[in-house]
Amino acid sequence: MRPIVEAIGLVKQVVSDGRDLNIVDNISLRVFPGESVAIVGVSGSGKSTLLGLLAGLDTPSAGEVLLDGENLTALDEDGRSAVRARAVGFVFQSFQLLPALTALENVMLPLELAGAREAHRAAAALLDRVGLADRLNHYPKQLSGGEQQRVAIARAFVTRPKLLLADEPTGNLDAATGSRIVELMFELNREQGATLLLVTHDESISSRCHRTLRLAAGRLLAEAPA
Repeated sequence: MRPIVEAIGLVKQVVSDGRDLNIVDNISLRVFPGESVAIVGVSGSGKSTLLGLLAGLDTPSAGEVLLDGENLTALDEDGRSAVRARAVGFVFQSFQLLPALTALENVMLPLELAGAREAHRAAAALLDRVGLADRLNHYPKQLSGGEQQRVAIARAFVTRPKLLLADEPTGNLDAATGSRIVELMFELNREQGATLLLVTHDESISSRCHRTLRLAAGRLLAEAPA
């Protein structure tokens, strides 16, 4: 089986105080279709940087990323963007909703950008699925943090991506709301068969994943069942 995403000798280097610093240091990994994988580690260990490299949101200093069979490091930004649009959904800690768009319009946006038909119907159906049928025409500022994250999850799943990337998806939520958000993500993950790759510091989330990748100082320390 071909991995949905693979890193080969991945390095991300920056200059700090006049010295070269490897934020991601020679990481190789494979994530296969249908898996759920947690990336864990202390703050500053390189988790979010690794996720950005795997998504093609950032370019490595060395190494390669293969996403859905495409070598992202051989593509320009337009090419990487096309692969993301086809295969990837995102959920961020800070929600990243567009404030001038309603909940419905935020979820419709990736479908409209992809030229999909019946974007309104598909977006409304998924917002209903995440319990926001009565919030379709509300703007982000009119929604609670938990509601905004549910809109973000609906937006991530509406294109039925092969890979869902989540960066601390419960980081800005209280424990009870965060628990409901996690349950929703895993339910949609099962329903759609999408691969789930998430950065988290929450052991209750990582323990639900098939595998855990543990980072320290930019290096992959261990890979084991959660």
